[in-house]
Amino acid sequence: MGLLDSRTALVTGASRGIGAAIARLFAAEGAAVAVTARSVEPGDSRFDGTITETVGQIRSDGGTATAVAADLARSEDRARMVAEVANEFGPIDILVNNAAVTYFEPVVDFDDRHRRLMFEVQVHAPFELAQLVLPSMIERRTGSILNISSKGALHPAGPPFERVIGGSVYGMVKSALERFTTGLASEVHRHGISVNALSPSNVVATPGVVHHRLITPERQPHVEHEGVMAAAALALVSGDADTMTGRIAYSAQLLAELGLGPEPLPEFRVGDHARANPEAYR
Repeated sequence: MGLLDSRTALVTGASRGIGAAIARLFAAEGAAVAVTARSVEPGDSRFDGTITETVGQIRSDGGTATAVAADLARSEDRARMVAEVANEFGPIDILVNNAAVTYFEPVVDFDDRHRRLMFEVQVHAPFELAQLVLPSMIERRTGSILNISSKGALHPAGPPFERVIGGSVYGMVKSALERFTTGLASEVHRHGISVNALSPSNVVATPGVVHHRLITPERQPHVEHEGVMAAAALALVSGDADTMTGRIAYSAQLLAELGLGPEPLPEFRVGDHARANPEAYR
């Protein structure tokens, strides 16, 4: 028996990295998983990884999955995506808002198209997707929404300030996402629905992180495996919705709190769950 048996999960931005790891683990725990992104076939993105490949990995491991191509910057794609998933797998029980488009530019020169796109994908899309899945969740009095955030939402400490230029808009969208998380959690708590935000405790070497050169030599020993985020995501969506909600959580700290794993190390082990499901942490 898996923790997510008979549930339908929709994971956005699941062509690679954290989203793909979450999708694989949820499928290994019994969920029927719909994965979505713009990258459907090799060559669709500058980065490796597609939703077709993610679905192939899940199915080869005996799981149930489907790929739904969607551009989350487009409202019509959001509505179509939810309708397609519900038509194939039934009502959505778990929504993971992981998709992101990020630019690091100083505010004075920030491209207006980039700023609007970041807000569209990382703020407006999670908001609208929640609107689309909540009516069914409320009717059935069950469901979980998980928003993937970042320590970029934390306020810079200073003065003096570290010389970091380009993260202000990224911090804005993640801060907005976290405030939406706690607000929505308070609205739907009485309906038995959990809403949480989850960030990595340390930098995860996703293709985007590598592209933006965010792994400095001093951060290299503390790089977090994407499986840590997947395990923490599983803990949040499978927890008691009455108490495990409204959390702004950090992956390794949450697992340590729940007794599921230690603080992050270069070779991280997620306790008994990882030993029982090694394929989920490849």
